Amino acid sequence: MSARARVRHRASWETRLLLLVTVFLVVFGLAAVYGASSIVALQQGAPGSYYALRQLIGATIGSAALILGARYDYHTWQRYAWPILGVVALALLILLLPFADPIVVELNGARRWLGVPGLSFQPAEVAKFAVVAWTAMLATKKGEGVRDLRQGILPFVVILAPVAALILFEPALSVALSVCLLAAIILFAAGARIGHFMIVGIVMIPFVWRQITTVQYRMQRWLTFLSSGTDYAGSSWQIQQSLIGMGAGRYFGVGFGQGMQKMGYLPYGYSDFIFSTIGEEWGFVGVAFMIALYAAFIGIGLRIARTAGDRFGSLLATGITALIGVTAFVHIAVTLGVVPTTGLPLPFVSYGRSNLIVSMFATGVLINIGEHRSQPTKRR
Repeated sequence: MSARARVRHRASWETRLLLLVTVFLVVFGLAAVYGASSIVALQQGAPGSYYALRQLIGATIGSAALILGARYDYHTWQRYAWPILGVVALALLILLLPFADPIVVELNGARRWLGVPGLSFQPAEVAKFAVVAWTAMLATKKGEGVRDLRQGILPFVVILAPVAALILFEPALSVALSVCLLAAIILFAAGARIGHFMIVGIVMIPFVWRQITTVQYRMQRWLTFLSSGTDYAGSSWQIQQSLIGMGAGRYFGVGFGQGMQKMGYLPYGYSDFIFSTIGEEWGFVGVAFMIALYAAFIGIGLRIARTAGDRFGSLLATGITALIGVTAFVHIAVTLGVVPTTGLPLPFVSYGRSNLIVSMFATGVLINIGEHRSQPTKRR
C-alpha cells in the first residue's frame, strides 16, 4: 500500500468511527430524554413524547448540519471567522435590548433565546463554535507571536472579553467561562506561555468572584458545593437527588423509563442532570458506555488534530474536541457533586436543540478536517 493510500485509509477509518460514536450518542440521548421527560410532559398537559419529539427535530436538523460541516472545506471557517463572530456578537447584543422583546424568549428570568416560542435558538451555543473558529484563525495567523503577551494574548482578550460579557449578561456565567476556556485551550495548543495565562487568570479572579458573590443563586450554588449534605431539604436537594439516582442504578439500572427521580424529585433530569437519570435507569453499565463513547470521541479528535494537514486544521480540531470533551466532563462532574452546579448540557444527549445542532455541526467540521489529511498539501 502506498503512503498516500495508507493515509487515506487511516482518515476514512477514523472519521467513520467518529461518525459512529456521534450516532450512538445522539440515539442514546433521544432514548434518555424520552425516559427522563415523559412524566414531566404529562404533568404539563402535553403528550409523554413531547420533549423527545422536539429533540428528534433537533437531531434531524443537526444531521443536515453535520453533513454540511463535513462537505464544506474547513478552510471556509478560517476565511469567514471574523464575520461569523460579528454576527454572533450582534445576536448576543439583541438579546439584551429592551425593544427586542417580541423576538426574545425569556425563561426563568434568563434572556438566552432568539425567535418565537416553539421555534428558537440560543446564540451562546453558536458563540462556542464561532469563538473556536476565530481563535484558531487568529492563532494561525500570528504563529509564534502567540508567545508574546502584548502581541499574542492581549488581542484575544480584547476581542473575546466583550463576547463573554454579552453571554454573562443573559445571564450565563458558566457558558461565558466555558467560552474563555475553549479559547485558552486553543492558544495553549498554539504555543502560548503558561505564565501569560496565569497573569490573565489572576486579573479575572476578582471579577469572577464578584459575579458569584453578588448574585444570590450563584452564591447559593457555591455554598451548597462547599457544604453539601447539610441541608437536604433546601439548597442541597438537587445534588442529593442526583447522587441518590446514581446510587439507585447499581450495576444494570432500574430499567428504561422506570427511574423514580423523574417523578418530581430531580429537577431538569432530562437536561442539566440527564447523566444522573442515565445512571439510575441504565446503571453502571450505561454510565461506563457513555464515558467510553466520549473518551473515544476525544481520542479520535485529538488524533485528527495531531495529524491535520495544516496549523489551522490542527487548532480547529483541538477546539472542537475541547468543545465536546470539556462540556461533557463538567456536566458529569456536576451530577456527581465534584464541581458546583453549572447548567451545562451533556453534548448530543441533554435536551436542548441549539446545543445538539451546534455539536453535530462541529462534529461534521471535525470529520472534514480528518478527511482532508488524505489530500496532498502544497509546499512552499
